[in-house]
Parts: sequence; C-alpha cells; structure tokens
Amino acid sequence: MEKKAKRFRGKWIMRTSAVAVSAGLLMTALSACSKGDGDDGAERRVLRIGFMYSNSDNEQYLRQQFTDGYELTHPNIDIEIAAAINYDDQRFEEPDPSKPQPDPYEKLKEMINGKNPVDVVVLESAYLKRLVEDNMLKQLDPLIQESEFDIEDFVPTVIDGIKDAGGGSIYALTPTFSASALYYNKKLFAEAGVAPPTDDMTWADVFTKAKQVAKGEGQERKFGFSFNRWSGDPFWDSQTYAAPLQLKMFDNKAEKMTVDTPQWRKVWNEIAGLYQEKIVPSQEDMNVGGGPIKKEAASDTPVFNPFQGDLFINGRIAMMIGGYDYVNELERAKNYSAKNANFPTVDWDVVTIPTFEEAPGIGGNIWLSNLMAITANAQNSEDAWDFIQFNNSKEWAKLKSRSTYEMVSRKSFLKPKDGMNYNIAAFYKLKPVPPQDITLEKLYREKPNLYQVQQIAQPLFQEVLQKKKSVDEALKEWQTKGDAMLQKIKENPNGPLDPIGGGGGVAYDVYSKG
Repeated sequence: MEKKAKRFRGKWIMRTSAVAVSAGLLMTALSACSKGDGDDGAERRVLRIGFMYSNSDNEQYLRQQFTDGYELTHPNIDIEIAAAINYDDQRFEEPDPSKPQPDPYEKLKEMINGKNPVDVVVLESAYLKRLVEDNMLKQLDPLIQESEFDIEDFVPTVIDGIKDAGGGSIYALTPTFSASALYYNKKLFAEAGVAPPTDDMTWADVFTKAKQVAKGEGQERKFGFSFNRWSGDPFWDSQTYAAPLQLKMFDNKAEKMTVDTPQWRKVWNEIAGLYQEKIVPSQEDMNVGGGPIKKEAASDTPVFNPFQGDLFINGRIAMMIGGYDYVNELERAKNYSAKNANFPTVDWDVVTIPTFEEAPGIGGNIWLSNLMAITANAQNSEDAWDFIQFNNSKEWAKLKSRSTYEMVSRKSFLKPKDGMNYNIAAFYKLKPVPPQDITLEKLYREKPNLYQVQQIAQPLFQEVLQKKKSVDEALKEWQTKGDAMLQKIKENPNGPLDPIGGGGGVAYDVYSKG
C-alpha cells in the first residue's frame, strides 16, 4: 500500500505541477525559446515524440509532463505520441507462457525505423549507448554549437554520463535526473566522538566510521551504515556496492565464470562482515523499525510512531544512502516533531556517496531517465531540435526546479529546499557508473537464461552470512555451478533449466540433463 501511495503521490504532484507550469508559461520568458510564436499563418507541422512505454491512459500524463508547454507556445505544431511498447496490447492478449516477451530494444528500433518514424525519442540511459552504437541517433554537438545553446550550465556529471554513453559525443540532453547521496546523523557522530563523514571519502573510510559509531543491542542498537532505506537482500547490496568496479560474472563469450577472484572475494568479505558484525541492519532489524516513541505518562499505551519503519529518522542509523526525494520525508519528520514533543527530530546533512580508490570520482547513483534525442530517420529534425532546446532551457529549468523528486540538470537552479540547509552538491558531484558493456548487453539478448547464473549466488551468499560456508568456498561453488550452467546455455540458449529447491533463492540443477 505504501508503495502504491508513493506512486500516486508522485504522479499527482507531477501532473499538478505540469498543469501549473502550462498556465505559467503564458506569463514567462519561455516565449523567447519559441520560434513558433507569432506564426499564426504558418503551415502546421507534426512532431512525433516516442517513448519506450505508454498506453491510452498514460498519454495524458506524458503530454502534461513533456509536451503541453511546448504546444502552448508553438501553436502551429501538432504533437503525436508514440510508444515502443503499448501496455494495452499486452493487457488484452490471451496469456501464453510459451510466447516470448517482446524485446524492448527491438520494439524501440521498430518505432525509430518504421514507416512513420518518431522525430524525438525520450529514453533511459540504458538504451542510449545501444542506439548510438547502432547509428540510430543524430549527434547533437553540431546543433549545440550552431545554435549557441548553453550547456555550460549543465551539471558536469549529467554531461559526463551522456558523453560516456555517446563515445565522447552528445546524442541526447535531459532536463532532469535522479541522484543519491550519503545521509548522516550528526548527533550519533557527536555522541560517539567520531568526526562526521565528508565529501569524497572512500568506502574503506566510511566503513571504518560505521564501525566506530555502531553500538548497543536489540531495539537500542545503533547501526553504523545502511545501503538504503528499506534494506533488503545482502547479496544485492553487494552488487550495488561493487557496481563502480564493474566486476564481471563471466567472460565476454559467456562461456567461463570469473567470480573466483581476489576482487570478488574482497567484495563478499566486506559486505558479509558488515552484516555479521551488525554494522548494517538486517531485514529483521528493519521490520522491527524504530518501535513506539515512548509510553504516555501513567499509561501502558505506546505513542503512535508514523515513522516507525524508518531507522534513520528514528536515530538508529548513523549513515545511509538515500535518494534526493528522501529530503521530503525528513522535512515531514521535522514538521511532525514540531507538533509532537515526544518525537525527536534528526539533525542531518549529506555528503557524496563513497568511492573506490580503483574508480575515483565515480559514485554510481545517478539516473538519467528523460534523455531526449533526435532519431537518425527524423522527418522533422528542425522542430525536434527546437523541442529539445525548449525542454532543456534555463526558463524551463527554473519551473522544473520546484520539484523535490527529481533534480534539474542546470546547476544554477539547484538549491536546497526552501527553509532547509544541506550540502546539495553531494547529489551531483560524482560521475555515474559508465554504461554497461555493449558486448554484455548483446549476450543477455542472445541468451535470455544468463540472468539465472546470478541467481545461483543468492543462497550461497546467505550461507556465508550464516557462517555455513566461507567466502572462498561459496565463490568456488558459484564458479563451478556457473560454468556448468553456461555450458548448458551455450548448447541451448533458450532451453529450459530444471529448477531445484534452494534456501534463500532459486537455484537450478545444471547437472540433471546431459
């Protein structure tokens, strides 16, 4: 229910903001970005905008979020919305387990290369590199230079992420991005006599501080660190943690495992140790939460705690990785504390996510989800570029900066939420993790069963946490079982793998046939 509520709140806020923005455009300087103003007698033109997913219900939201403002100031442009995958098509299809699911990337290419190709495509960073590699997008650098379009004001990490995906060139721009930082509780560090974290710290330094601050038992336990607000699977925490190192599970042919290595052993030992020493809260700790605030005087009735499931707000986690939107929750907690003397507020700030010495300056928690690119087959590339300039303009960024769910890409409009004071630069100072190797992406497309190789590791990692296996033993077993599975996948890329029971996750019997 809480997740549904979050989605509803997010969509309601974004849709309400979009309506307000559209009305405000009539009185703003956005008209300066518009070449359509005053051209009432000009010929009408069509601009086709493509998205990865949509349906009839979602189109209104996409228009409010991305196109209504442009149409309002460009009366001679008609916007058509297209989707690579239409949810309605799948909704009304009769279920057929034997029928393969559509490949999103293939559908994306069809939308771009079809008889009526889209002019602009709005996509996530995961697809940008592949489209560039396949020569399906128009390079924007010449247009930026010719139009004297200001990108110097863009957050460097956003431009760096775009260039990494484009082989050093710019093939898309995004007006917003999502990011995370390391939140920390000032009081817990002061009580422990430990200096609080700072920007540009390494993981080793942060883990050292986490161990120095952690103390107590049971519901009084103060944890030094958490990888996220809700905890989860320790194995996936290890994957998130190691993402900047870009460790590979198998070689570029998907024929040989590569996990029985010093690098993998170091990652598993570090993460397992944090859980075993209770430096990081387990899922069980998270479920217990902060507990009731305290009992009323002369009563056994606990006081209601609306933030019971949040260990950071309840003062039980010293450092935690969280998204920019978590600022909203912290503000709510502060406002609640002002009304309820029984609920103490948390004194917090943020610093950059820790980095590895092997990958300096790379944080990994930057998400570019609204990248706007011109397709190579665009029939209206002139208006397509004008649309991208409009949505990435300073005037538009000023309006978008009201949101506290995403950050605007123009740094001149990035500032702490009204009435708050925190290190906002921590969210965008580091570079994102480079895009996934195009070779690896191709392997996963050609051999859909490859994802199951990773599933072998989850129960093995759990056995390490329970001290039933050493890290060396677990990784050797993953290596051996993974090699056997890769051989089966090589022989039959789409063939079934026999499931077998296994604690902590799904394992597959790679020895039962052949």
